[in-house]
Amino acid sequence: MVRRVFEPLWDAYEGSVRLKTLAELRQTQYWLPADLRAQQDRRLRAMVRHAVDTCLFYRDRFAAVGIDPASVRSMADLQGLPLLTKDDIRGNLDRILSTNYRRDDLVPAKTGGSTGVSLQVYCDRPGVEMRNAAALRSDEWSGWRLGQPHGAVWGNPPVATTFKNRVRGHLKDRYIYLDTMKIDTAAIDEFVRQWHDLRPGLLFGHAHSLFILAEALEGTDHGVGPSGIVATSMMLLPSERTVIERVFGVPVTNRYGCEEVSLIGCECEQHNGMHLNADHNIVEFLRADGTPCDPGEDGRIVVTELINFGMPMIRYEVGDRGVPSGRTCGCGRGLPLMETITGRTADFLVAEGGFQVAGISIIENSLTSIPGLRQMQIVQEAPLDLQVNLVPGPGYDDTAERELTASLHSMLGAGMTVRINLVEKIPQEKSGKYRFTICRI
Repeated sequence: MVRRVFEPLWDAYEGSVRLKTLAELRQTQYWLPADLRAQQDRRLRAMVRHAVDTCLFYRDRFAAVGIDPASVRSMADLQGLPLLTKDDIRGNLDRILSTNYRRDDLVPAKTGGSTGVSLQVYCDRPGVEMRNAAALRSDEWSGWRLGQPHGAVWGNPPVATTFKNRVRGHLKDRYIYLDTMKIDTAAIDEFVRQWHDLRPGLLFGHAHSLFILAEALEGTDHGVGPSGIVATSMMLLPSERTVIERVFGVPVTNRYGCEEVSLIGCECEQHNGMHLNADHNIVEFLRADGTPCDPGEDGRIVVTELINFGMPMIRYEVGDRGVPSGRTCGCGRGLPLMETITGRTADFLVAEGGFQVAGISIIENSLTSIPGLRQMQIVQEAPLDLQVNLVPGPGYDDTAERELTASLHSMLGAGMTVRINLVEKIPQEKSGKYRFTICRI
């Protein structure tokens, strides 16, 4: 009923293009790569001309580097255009917004970002609906089907305050929440009770929060059996994936995106790399000198969104790093692959020798290999200073502490001061996410 009646009726009531876009995306995901690139180029040309015509920021930026928007045919023609940074957005928001839209007609969003400095962004309503459609398509790759309820492990869950939103929540957006700002035994028990009542098809949430839930339920007769699991918003550690899949009995679908441009990549049912959302974005992987990375080479992630005309995002530096792929996927989709996300730029720690080390690699080579370490967060306050907030587990002793210190020295340099603080829990961000490594230098 939800899939065939309430979802279409609500889209018709709101004049939304969400389900129409979803139907298109189900088809275009199997297009040949050349056809997908041709579609990207057409949409890029339209976005560039719109941005220069209606956004003072882009008009000045294109003129400053001598790029004629009418001459742009593909991303190769924009290699001389400076990257759009978070500071650019904070300092020029009014000039980046399109004059074709009133700000009140755009959908606002705010992200805290990895540095804790908030960033305000906007998207036009059709763009939001198209973003939602892309998210639905990736949800379907997990085994979930449109119309099935969701169980979300998420921070600051929304509360329906209007009659319209309450009706919507009852008829179509059927969610139960485990608030990651307060995960305790009582909250988990209530989440499980609600799960049995609603029987969601999808378990969705922050990767590490899903792991915490799985740990709490392991060995119990919990009865939480989703059709699919989608982990997002933070790095999914292989060791955590193993636990989540063991407890809930289905594969974890790893998804990657950000508030500014929404969905960037997601695993399909093959779980062999992430398909890029090429219908809506052009994703670049760049070296430090700005040149494109080769397949298998780690680089900065830069996204050009092709569907947000209210606030064009052209060559936006997300602040994350990842590895492009030269492989094709056995699923038959023509969407290009990304091998992996290597971490947020702010989560890379600086070794004694001055080079950067991915936080995810540090965690994998310590937390998952040394007995007695349950949860850990490493904060680099100064070039040679590491503060390790550690939640000890069974088997933690002086030997484990010495092994941890030796492991950090081997990865980051023997001159590092390592201060280990035993704590009961690792604090979350305001969003409910966890950060494993934090660099403050």
